[in-house]
Amino acid sequence: MLTATYTLVALSVEQTNMRVSLHAVQQLVQKGYARQNALTGGQAEYVCDTLRALYELSQRRKLDTFLLPALRRSGTGADPLLRELDMLSRTAAEALDEAGRLQAGRIDDEETVEAFCAAVERFCAALSLRFEREERELFPAARAAIAGETWFAVANQMLAHEAYREERRTREPPAASRATRAERSHRQGPPVHYAH
Repeated sequence: MLTATYTLVALSVEQTNMRVSLHAVQQLVQKGYARQNALTGGQAEYVCDTLRALYELSQRRKLDTFLLPALRRSGTGADPLLRELDMLSRTAAEALDEAGRLQAGRIDDEETVEAFCAAVERFCAALSLRFEREERELFPAARAAIAGETWFAVANQMLAHEAYREERRTREPPAASRATRAERSHRQGPPVHYAH
């Protein structure tokens, strides 16, 4: 069961990082944007970009990639819980679509600001509830349902995935240097070939 504990702790750390980011955008909107009569395009775009990134990350977590398939294969009665968790993700996606639709227009009156902030709040509430239920209900169900050798396989997959990501990170130049090279290349124009 040590492997199960390691795996669940690693997943919990991932959850915590997601929660911190979610809470930060929620606070920005609640304490800043919700009190404004209008939002600039940049403000709304920043929030929507952040929500999109969080949603995409939530779909690519180790939990979704490794733990949920193992739990589904275990044949336990976890299907109703998994459906409810999927429903919370769909609710977040719908709220994100609504925020994006509003962001595409003008958020220049109190009513539109309120609608945008409400969509952001629904997104944050749905993902927060999903994370909470995963910790409170899904992790214990997985611990009880998944056999020891399967936990070992899940932990190995997670470690291999992390090693692969780390290797890619060290091979790729930082985004800033790629952007600088692209900008320099754009400024200089295409290479000049001289006729001999």
